[in-house]
Amino acid sequence: MTRGVRLGYGVGSFCTATFSTIPGLLLLFYMTNILAVPAWLAGVVVFAPKAWDLLLNPLVGQWSDRTVSRWGPRRPWLLAGALVLPAGFALTFAGPPLTGPAAALYVGVFFLIAASGYALYEVPYKAMPAEMTRGYHERTSLLQWRMIFISLAIALSGIIAPAIAADSREGYRQMGIIFAVILLAAMLASFFGTARAPLVGSTEPEGSLRTQLAAARASRPFLWLLGLSSAQNLAAGVMLAGAPYFAAYTLNTPSATSTLFAALVGPMLATMPLWVWLARKMDKRGAMLLAGALFLTGALLNVLTPVFGALYSHLCILVVGVGYAGLQLLQFSMLADVIAHDSAVSGRRRGGVFTGLWTAVENAVLALGALVVGGVLAVGGFIASDPENPVTQPGSALIAIVISLTLVPAFIALTGVLMTLKYNLTAVHLEQASQDERA
Repeated sequence: MTRGVRLGYGVGSFCTATFSTIPGLLLLFYMTNILAVPAWLAGVVVFAPKAWDLLLNPLVGQWSDRTVSRWGPRRPWLLAGALVLPAGFALTFAGPPLTGPAAALYVGVFFLIAASGYALYEVPYKAMPAEMTRGYHERTSLLQWRMIFISLAIALSGIIAPAIAADSREGYRQMGIIFAVILLAAMLASFFGTARAPLVGSTEPEGSLRTQLAAARASRPFLWLLGLSSAQNLAAGVMLAGAPYFAAYTLNTPSATSTLFAALVGPMLATMPLWVWLARKMDKRGAMLLAGALFLTGALLNVLTPVFGALYSHLCILVVGVGYAGLQLLQFSMLADVIAHDSAVSGRRRGGVFTGLWTAVENAVLALGALVVGGVLAVGGFIASDPENPVTQPGSALIAIVISLTLVPAFIALTGVLMTLKYNLTAVHLEQASQDERA
């Protein structure tokens, strides 16, 4: 693959990271603290459109598997997503003159539209690496470029987006428009940038969706990878949704949402070559275990923030960031391995359904993080409000906020580490499958 193709593919991750980060970080807080939506209802609104993805994404995967065009099977869908997602995203944060359940309904409708556009783009986008190269480690190298752009997008989303939003309706409206333009630019750049991407292999698409879903369920490596990545993504989703509350009520500095994100994404840029090297030395599973342990440790230590203060918390998040960088790189590289393994074993093209299921579950568990945080806050007695009517939170709500950003994601991350021990698709297994295919 040429450098231009690598860059063209990587820049599409601005879409992935932006749409995962901003709603995960700000949408729950936007509804509870700007639109006065009760915490439990806000959590449902964030989660419900992503539950819809569980139905839509496998269908998009099948459609892209069966697409025949001069642009290849995947790229037409990148363009379709670019026509839907940015507009839905801008309208989600448009700040209507509504509060309570009416505001929740408005946000839910347009977030559903945005999530549908994301599915049209992201499902075929994730399927492309397995069809661009046969190389086990070259896929990691390709996805290193992807992670660089993800890091940049997360930095923009996690640091600049909260600063633009500034806890006001007008701020959220401006943020939505600005990042909708960024989404559109990144998605179009990826569509044009992958025009010369190679298409390796001679596999054919599977005939029916039921057959393809059955194949995905029968793939042990895929199921274990899906399980461990779901645990990792849920832990990250909980931390994302809880961060604005942690900054505002535990650190007593709402702007600390941006600095906490700087601590999270800084390691992603700095340590990516290190994780590529570790994946070669320890194999991907060993590196994944190390990354999960770092994420777990940082989240667990962060529970002592009320004692040691803001600087200590940022150092803990820095440790989380180092682990998160490895998790993000490795899980997508391993997904490409799973798709390539299935293609080698079956002789069929069904990567779209694999990535459709993956993206549907990924989106659902990230959104489930907001539902978990909303539930924890509701149990703690958190009081919803708007800027014109501020409230004082009870002590139980303040404790719930700390727990939601520390102990809850730490426990979930531990589950992911334990599941990683069961994953066994190594370079040796994949090479053997490739040799059998060539024979």
